[in-house]
Amino acid sequence: MLSPFNDEYFMKQAFLEAQKAFEADEVPVGAVIVCKNQIIARGHNLTEQLTDVTAHAEIQAITAAAQYLGAKYLKECTLFVTLEPCCMCAGALYWSQIDRVVFAARDAKRGAGATGTSLYHPATIVENGIMEAECSHLLKEFFAKKR
Repeated sequence: MLSPFNDEYFMKQAFLEAQKAFEADEVPVGAVIVCKNQIIARGHNLTEQLTDVTAHAEIQAITAAAQYLGAKYLKECTLFVTLEPCCMCAGALYWSQIDRVVFAARDAKRGAGATGTSLYHPATIVENGIMEAECSHLLKEFFAKKR
């Protein structure tokens, strides 16, 4: 029997976080961190609410996961995030030594991949594309509303 907990399930949970950000008039990015098929942390952008440029969804989730585990390293964990992490977040993920990063939509302007070099830990597996259309649409809707 297939487990209901797969990459798409967890990305849907990250998408729910992105919707919370959208409703709070924050850039709609959401993240969850999973360890052994259990969500141990959730986060969404809070940069406006906290007046803090570092309050990205990934940073919120990394902090919550580290607190949950009582450890600074996120071994055996996977981050699911609706938008490709920026350089700052990729650097934080590097230091966390997270096993895997799965993102939905690419960020051609500010994503870590735009640098042309890998900013992730060498042992981190990076994958993308799950729910790309839905996550991209939410971001486009948010920025269209701002114009």
